[in-house]
Amino acid sequence: MSATYKLIRQAMLDGKSLSLVYHGHRRSVCAHVIGKKNGRPQVLTYQYAGTSSSGLPTGGQWRCMIVDQIQRVEVIDGQWKTDHNHNQAQTCVDQIDVELWVGADGKPYVKRA
Repeated sequence: MSATYKLIRQAMLDGKSLSLVYHGHRRSVCAHVIGKKNGRPQVLTYQYAGTSSSGLPTGGQWRCMIVDQIQRVEVIDGQWKTDHNHNQAQTCVDQIDVELWVGADGKPYVKRA
């Protein structure tokens, strides 16, 4: 398990947001699911600020990221964010290590770890 994976995983368990660089773009995200897809570590995030090559819609967008391609990860203060469709099935991760669920209060709770 890489240091990046461990940092993202711990931020999830602590319900914290992250600032990171992915494909050359600084992004603010909240990680929802981390594990592996086809043996490769991946994380499903909700990006709510920053930039990307495809742009960022108002309010944010779901992003599936390959953990080994993430750089300069920092845990940041701020409200944990998600989207109204957070309970839809995801295809980013097929071997789940940690998964967060959103409570009625809008806060993240560990569903699986």
